[in-house]
Order: sequence, then structure tokens, then C-alpha cells
Amino acid sequence: MHDGTSVDRAGQVAVIFISQRTAQDGEGYAAAAAAMDALAAAQPGYRGVESVRDAEGRGITVSYWATEAEALAWRANPDHAAIRDRGRAHWYENYQVIVARVERGYGWTLPA
Repeated sequence: MHDGTSVDRAGQVAVIFISQRTAQDGEGYAAAAAAMDALAAAQPGYRGVESVRDAEGRGITVSYWATEAEALAWRANPDHAAIRDRGRAHWYENYQVIVARVERGYGWTLPA
């Protein structure tokens, strides 16, 4: 969920999670997603997240980290790993993860 503000992300590590949801357990998924958002935000090196999902269940979530080591620490977090396993079993048809270093970025906002 992007709030429309521009943030300088140069030098950060972007973890891009592209997924296709199943139709199973929407409430459980929503609760787990909220818990993961809160847990990620408490991790060292966390710099933010943006996420969208369309009506067919295709989603893209980008989390930002100060360093690759901190992004890897998030991946290794035991609570995150448990939810990831649950996702594979119930909530996702498929997903892919892409990790990249942000070289530059820019934005534009419609004037009020």
C-alpha cells in the first residue's frame, strides 16, 4: 500500500514478491499478512513496503531493506518461515522472489 509520498530508495535492497493467491482462507491470509507487515517493520534494516493485489489474486509486494544481510535475516526469521510454509500449503498457487539493489528512483504526484 503506497501512500503517494516519494522516498529516496537509492542503495536499498528491494525484495520483490510476485504471487498468485488461491481462493482459500481469505481471513487467515489477511491476518497472516498483517502480522508479517508488523513483524517485518520491527526488523533491523527495514525501510518500508509497498503492495498491490488485483481482483484475480495476482499480487506484487516490494519490501525495502538497508542491506542484503538484513533482507536475508528477514528471510531467515522463524516466524516469517512458518508463515511462508503456510502460504505454500494454502494461500499461493505460485510465487517468485526477486532481490535487487535500487540504483535510483523518482516519482510524480498530481498537484492538489
